[in-house]
Formats: sequence, C-alpha cells, structure tokens
Amino acid sequence: VLIYVIYLYIPTNLVKIKKKDKLAVHKRVIKLIFFLKIVIITNYNMKVESREIFIPGPSGRIQAKYFKSRHVGAPVALVLSPHPQYGGTMNNRIVYETYNCFYKNKFSVIRINFRGVEKSEGTFDNGQGELSDAAAALDWIEKENPGYNQCWVSGFSFGALICMQLIMRRPEVNKFIVISPQPNLYDFTFLSPCPISGLILYGKNDELVSEDSILNLKKRLSMQKNIEVKFNSISNANHFYKGKEKELASMIEHYLIDKFSTH
Repeated sequence: VLIYVIYLYIPTNLVKIKKKDKLAVHKRVIKLIFFLKIVIITNYNMKVESREIFIPGPSGRIQAKYFKSRHVGAPVALVLSPHPQYGGTMNNRIVYETYNCFYKNKFSVIRINFRGVEKSEGTFDNGQGELSDAAAALDWIEKENPGYNQCWVSGFSFGALICMQLIMRRPEVNKFIVISPQPNLYDFTFLSPCPISGLILYGKNDELVSEDSILNLKKRLSMQKNIEVKFNSISNANHFYKGKEKELASMIEHYLIDKFSTH
C-alpha cells in the first residue's frame, strides 16, 4: 500500500525533471513523510486501543478490551454493555464510542463482555452475576493502575442498570455516565440516595423507554442533596442512537472535559 501511495504521489520521470521543479518534488516528499508518520502513529494507537485481554471473573474468565494510559495517576473507567440476551456485547457501537471518549481523555479504560457472551465464560445470571462481573473488572483495572486519581463507571441500556448498582457498592467511584437507562423496566429506587454525581443521557424518541419514566427518575434524583445528576436528551434519537452516535459522543466528551477542568 505504501509503495502504491509513493507511486501515485511522486513523479515517475525524476531523471528528466528540471531544476526549477526540484523544490516542488522536495515539498511533495516532505508531505509524504508527514503523511506516513500519521498513518504509522494512527495504526499504532488503534492497535493499543484494541488490545484484547482476559481477566479472572467469578464465573470464569472475562473477555475484555483494555487501554492503559501512559500518564502517571491517570483516572480509570469501566464501560458496561447492553443486555447479553439481546445481542449486547462490548463491541456495541455506543459502548465503543463511550470507551473511545475515555481513551481520548487519557483514562485507563476497560470494556467487558458479560458472562456467556462471545469468549467470556459462564451463563447469563439475570443481573446478579453480571454485577459480579462488573465488580471483578473494576477490581482488575484498579489493581493495574494503583495510583489512579479518579474512578468512573459507565453503562448503556442494561449496562446502565449494572452501572448504577455498582456505584452503590463501590465508594471509590467518583462519577458515572449512563446512557439509555430503563426505569420503566427496572426498579431504580435503590438509588436512595444516589451516592455520587453523574450524567444521564437519553434519546427523545426512545422506542423502549417512555420519557415520563425518565423524567420521574430525574425528579427523584434532583431532590437529593450534595450531588448533581445531569440529564441530557438527544433530539430524534432512538434507544440505540442510530445516526446520532457522534452527537452522543460529543456530549460525553464535553462532560468529561468540564469535570476535569474543574477538578
């Protein structure tokens, strides 16, 4: 591929080239070298970002993708996927976009396949086992990054439920980001009180979750003291944010940047 790019980019009649054109050729070569550096760096980063690992879990090994930040004291984050019995995996587009936001903001970040999904061992356990999987992943990334300065947890759909259950059990978690929670399907009254501040994102055209149930959750959490749970909606977005993935990622990015600029 690189040879082909060079062939296209540099004139083939270099022998016959005039003196006045040598500078132009030189500029082309410089641009080509710069382009190749970008390709190499991007390719390296993609390889780092897509590192597959297996970590010990309560029901066998857990398949995961992990990125370790090179920054000393970098924050850590865990991203949780949708329902395993409805095709939810760590390669879900929303899970990937969320993971990428943490990655780009210099977090050490992990996303996992719950038990029984793809290469993760075990079988679906109606939420309890999946909560244990999430706790095991959080244990693992904290041990891998002993000097971390903050700990965040995020989840999409079913993963939002597991995320919120996890923060009730782990006092070291500083912030959360949940996407498309389903308070019409799952009971969120266990958030009494919600121990930390965070961000909740939802689509205005969510076909699986009524907006009333989201607004009821917002009303309940807004009455709690000493925390701030921000609710952001995305217009014309369904439960899976089809065509709205970048807008969703932008909201996550802005929240991360805002919280770290004031930290």
